[in-house]
Amino acid sequence: MMADYPAHRLAEIFPILPEAAIRELADDIVTCGQRVPIVLLDGQVLDGRNRLAACSVAGVEPIFEDYAGDDPLGFVLSHNLHRRHLTESQRAMVAAKLANLPPHRPGKGATLHPSAAEAGEMLSVSERSVKSARSVLRDGAEELQAAVEQRKLTVNTAVALAALPKTEQLEVLASADPAAIKAIAKQVRAAQQKTRHAVRLAHMEMVAERGAPSAPGKVERLYPVIYADPPWRFAVRAEETGREKSAENHYPTMPTEQISGLLAELGGVAARDAVLFLWATNPMLLDGLRTMQAWGFTYVHHWIWDKQVAGTGYWGRDQHEILLIGKRGNAVAPLPGTQPPTLYSERKGAHSVKPARFAEQIERLYPGIAKIELFSRAPRPGWDVWGFEAGASSAAHSEAN
Repeated sequence: MMADYPAHRLAEIFPILPEAAIRELADDIVTCGQRVPIVLLDGQVLDGRNRLAACSVAGVEPIFEDYAGDDPLGFVLSHNLHRRHLTESQRAMVAAKLANLPPHRPGKGATLHPSAAEAGEMLSVSERSVKSARSVLRDGAEELQAAVEQRKLTVNTAVALAALPKTEQLEVLASADPAAIKAIAKQVRAAQQKTRHAVRLAHMEMVAERGAPSAPGKVERLYPVIYADPPWRFAVRAEETGREKSAENHYPTMPTEQISGLLAELGGVAARDAVLFLWATNPMLLDGLRTMQAWGFTYVHHWIWDKQVAGTGYWGRDQHEILLIGKRGNAVAPLPGTQPPTLYSERKGAHSVKPARFAEQIERLYPGIAKIELFSRAPRPGWDVWGFEAGASSAAHSEAN
């Protein structure tokens, strides 16, 4: 069992002290002597690398003793975790080294090879931090790993730099300017984020394209982006007077139950990974949320349109409408830094017509992938549309064709 974990590999799990700290330890050894022996296993240092280095600096003959237990890994962890004050990044690196240890068959009572989650728990860091540190160990130059272990870099900065070729890693480290190093790491992270986002958008589109074709009279494909402004049928206090300004005077309305069943009626419409933008007014908010759920989406956020002019309402004169946002599957959120403000103000126009800016924002956030507008009032370039006023009663059509 001991041969599975060479002593030097166990000893190297924990970082060696900085040079200044080694000199301080050397001075203490000169003054007070070496109080704790250096522990050997099979002739190699198992515990005490710092003491050995300090003895060399002090010119003192080191004191050794052989390890006599049956759990060298547990011994190293126990001694060093209680003895050292490590930063979070240093603990993440230690946990990553633990998780990288090769599988072995320990004897009775020995410490098992930990997973990334278990190693993180042992060192009080998140599994995500451990995985980041493992990427530094895998892709980072030795100098980059050492910079983290010597508290010169955080794991987050190092994991970004580890994505660079090793020659570039060394060039960045050679600058010795912490601010410049952080700025370069930030640029690398931003580039990686954009690449991942583009890949995820492409994946959403690819999955949607593979959707089974619908039967005749249905929407012809599945869409990763859906924009809908349903013709909600409002409840009124009195039919004789309450319908004077109702939507029915402008276009056919639908009961919520019919709107909720629309996607199934049209053959699905939404891809497995999709995002939904669904308009709802104050009195129809719960109907909007119920419809979103019936369509297979989970509410995540909303935008607000300030119409600048107060309308009617029983409890308040409505001056805004809500664009609910829902997701299903592995839908892609906007790239950080591209999200629009949640409030947009534009004076209302014709009855129920929404500002073009909302559709334009959706186009900006989800470029190059298929989009459909349900209950569309007019053609929109690059979109498939379905709706009473769009002139398509049962099947979507594209203005790009």
